[in-house]
Amino acid sequence: MNQESQQTALAQKPPRQFSVPLSATRRGARLARLLAVEQLESWGVPLDPARLIVAELATNAVLHGRVPGRSFRLTLAVPAPGLLRIEVTDTRAESLPVRNPAPSESGYGLLLVDTLSTRWGIRQGPVPCKTVWAECAFAPLGPTAHPPR
Repeated sequence: MNQESQQTALAQKPPRQFSVPLSATRRGARLARLLAVEQLESWGVPLDPARLIVAELATNAVLHGRVPGRSFRLTLAVPAPGLLRIEVTDTRAESLPVRNPAPSESGYGLLLVDTLSTRWGIRQGPVPCKTVWAECAFAPLGPTAHPPR
């Protein structure tokens, strides 16, 4: 297959999506990051800054969005070539992150998300959930390139 045919085939790929529920624990947040790395590698999407954003959003879901007995959900999607969307949904809609983050005692998590992502936001619902999402533009890795671990 020549290079033009490969580019056409890549452009015609359907959108890619991965979604998984995880326990709202520190272990679940760690697993979110590990699963994201595996999925991004399989799609040929660069790991950074996505793995840092996943780590921050998953940790926030565990620390600030946790409801005992309920999980959070990690969703990764490539809705268009060169665009990664990261979503973390938890079941505590009344605990909204601050849209214009400032450093606090709890850390720099959302400031980091704000800096590393192209854009981010919050979507409420369905009740009792909220989703914090971030988008990142990326240059696809070559077909034989392997991202660093």
